[in-house]
Amino acid sequence: MRRPCFPKCKLGRVMGMVQLVLGALVIIMSSLSLFRFYSAGFFLRNEDICRHFYGVRDVYEGFDVGALSARVGEVLDKMESLQVRLESTVQEMEKNKDQMAKTNISRLEYKKFLEEEVIQPLYNAHIALRQIRLPQIEETGNLTIKEDPLINNFIVEEIRKYITPKGSRNGKINIYGTGKIPNTIGHACVLMKKELEEYMDYDIGSYCEDDWNLAQKLMINGCDPLPRRRCLTRASKLYQKPYPINESLWKLPDGRNVRWSNYKCRNFECLSSKNPKRGYSKCVGCFEMEKEKTKWVTNSTLPVDFLIKDVLAIKSGEIRIGLDFGIGTGTFAARMREQDVTIVSTSLNLGAPFNEMIALRGLVPLYVTLNQRLPFFDNTMDLIHTSGFMDGWIDLQLMDFILFDWDRILRPGGLLWIDRFFCNRKDLDDYMYMFLQFRYKKHKWAISPKSNDEVFLSALLEKPPRSL
Repeated sequence: MRRPCFPKCKLGRVMGMVQLVLGALVIIMSSLSLFRFYSAGFFLRNEDICRHFYGVRDVYEGFDVGALSARVGEVLDKMESLQVRLESTVQEMEKNKDQMAKTNISRLEYKKFLEEEVIQPLYNAHIALRQIRLPQIEETGNLTIKEDPLINNFIVEEIRKYITPKGSRNGKINIYGTGKIPNTIGHACVLMKKELEEYMDYDIGSYCEDDWNLAQKLMINGCDPLPRRRCLTRASKLYQKPYPINESLWKLPDGRNVRWSNYKCRNFECLSSKNPKRGYSKCVGCFEMEKEKTKWVTNSTLPVDFLIKDVLAIKSGEIRIGLDFGIGTGTFAARMREQDVTIVSTSLNLGAPFNEMIALRGLVPLYVTLNQRLPFFDNTMDLIHTSGFMDGWIDLQLMDFILFDWDRILRPGGLLWIDRFFCNRKDLDDYMYMFLQFRYKKHKWAISPKSNDEVFLSALLEKPPRSL
């Protein structure tokens, strides 16, 4: 007699029912998914839906994945370093366990160990991890990326804090009519990442390093403007009160008021033109007051040397404020001050303390490079004077941008005084075109030989009204 197949048949029926149920669930889920896509308009020509499904990849296109990877790598390195130090400490303790059993570690020593070897490294890793910025997607009709520019290019915390846009505390539009204020840095700062991070690596509220020369190097190479810093600027340990204004214009300042650590010289007397190791080559003799007193007030045998009284006579009473764009110690501004004209003098510390010298004479130095747009509004200056800096070494296109910037700030009827510009004789026509392209009125124009191959050019030009 055959055995009944009931148990086997029952198991087969159960498996068949399970398959049917699973198949039904698959069909139901597929139908629901198709219904949701249809109800969302996926099969319709709906741009917002397409943007919703396909726009996320585009949002991340501008994100610097390499910089993000570097940040994550930095955090991992810190955590690994902490682990290695702790393991090394444990192994050392294991080796010397007999000796340590006899030694009592005080609570203060234990606290110091925890702070220096555990808590501080963990804190640094924690801060680094929190500062990793990922793109934040805002849904405002269009999917856009809300990413702070350049943020992941830098590792030093202070740079990242500086360049992050700052919103108003009350969440409202600020006085400038914007929601946030972005702090700016020069585009070349990214190319000088190592130097900029060195410059911005300091303790907040403590004294800055004596590193103005590093800052100037960054500025000259295009990392301009530089970020602000939250450390205290050092001054000379021997700082004295400056001389009163009736003395300071034509008296060599007190050398104790200058930090000399980044110069070859250690006092103003060392900067004499007679010293071959003075450390600078532009404006030789600028620190000798007896020579400076004769400039722009004493007749010269060269026709390219104009006098201040003759220039001011052309626009009698109209010249009140101006800019001296060059390199020097402020002598032009001092002479104009005697004529009740206020002059701002641009300057860089190219091997000597030009900015300190100008300020100690009671004049206004403007610390800018050729790279920077001048911080003056349009049509405001009565006079622009240039001497000793922009010469035949300068690229024509760079010079073109600079001249157009001068034209921007010079008011209608204002004077452009080109003083002893020199270049190679064969390049003179190119530079003459650069100066004459603005169709300024010629008041003075003089060319004089400097050497066999070079010539001087001086000109006094008046900007036309252009009342459009």
